[in-house]
Amino acid sequence: MSDLQDEAYTPTITASEVVYHGAVWNIRRETFDLPEATGLVRDMMAHTGAVAIACVDEQGRILLIQQYRHPVRARLWEVPAGLLDVPGEDPFAAAQRELAEEADLRAARWEVLTDSCLTPGGSSESIRLYLARDFELIADEDRHERSEEEAGFNFRWASLDEALDAVSAGEITNSIAQLAILQVDRILRAEAAGKPTRTRSVDAPRRLVDGRGDEAAGATADPAATGASDRPRA
Repeated sequence: MSDLQDEAYTPTITASEVVYHGAVWNIRRETFDLPEATGLVRDMMAHTGAVAIACVDEQGRILLIQQYRHPVRARLWEVPAGLLDVPGEDPFAAAQRELAEEADLRAARWEVLTDSCLTPGGSSESIRLYLARDFELIADEDRHERSEEEAGFNFRWASLDEALDAVSAGEITNSIAQLAILQVDRILRAEAAGKPTRTRSVDAPRRLVDGRGDEAAGATADPAATGASDRPRA
C-alpha cells in the first residue's frame, strides 16, 4: 500500500479562545508552535463536521438536489448532505437521517467513499461521503416536512455521463457533489471491470478528526463583543 496519505499532527497550542460566537459555528483563535515556526496565530471556523450521500440507483444514475445557497447567491446542484449537529449522533446515523429528510429515501446498502477536508486553511470541517444503494421510498405520511431553503428543492436522477460533463464544464460547482460524481464514476467502472473498489464499511474510523467542540473545550467569549448575545445555537 502506498504511503501517500495525510498525517494527523497535534502542535503545541499555547493559547486558544473563541473570538466570535455564531448561530451555528464559532470562530476560534489559536496560537501554536511548530518545529519549523513558533508563535503562529490563526483564526478558524470551529465546525461541527458533516456527512454527504452519493445515491446511485439500479440504472447507475446519481441523485442530485438543487438548493439555494445564500453566501454564493446561487441554486447549486448537490448531493444529500447535512451537519453533524445532533449531540452524540453517529455519522452513519446522521447520513441515514439526512437521506430520509432531504430525499424521502431509505437505503439498504451503504459504504464509505471517502473523508474530505473542504477548506482546511480556515475551517476544521471534515465531511464523510457515503455511497448508498438499494432504495425504499418513504411513505407520504412518514416524510419529513421540509422548510426554508429546503422547501424549494428540485430533484434529478442524472446519468453519470451527464453529471461528469457538468462537472468538467464547470456547471456543477459544489465541491462535494463534484467529489461524489467522480468517486461514483470510479466505483462503477471498477465494478464493471471486476476490480476492487476500495470502499470502506460504515464503521470505518474517520481519516481525520473534526475540530473539538467549543463547549467541551471550555472556551469563553464576551457575547457583547461578538454581537452574539441573542443568537440561537444550532
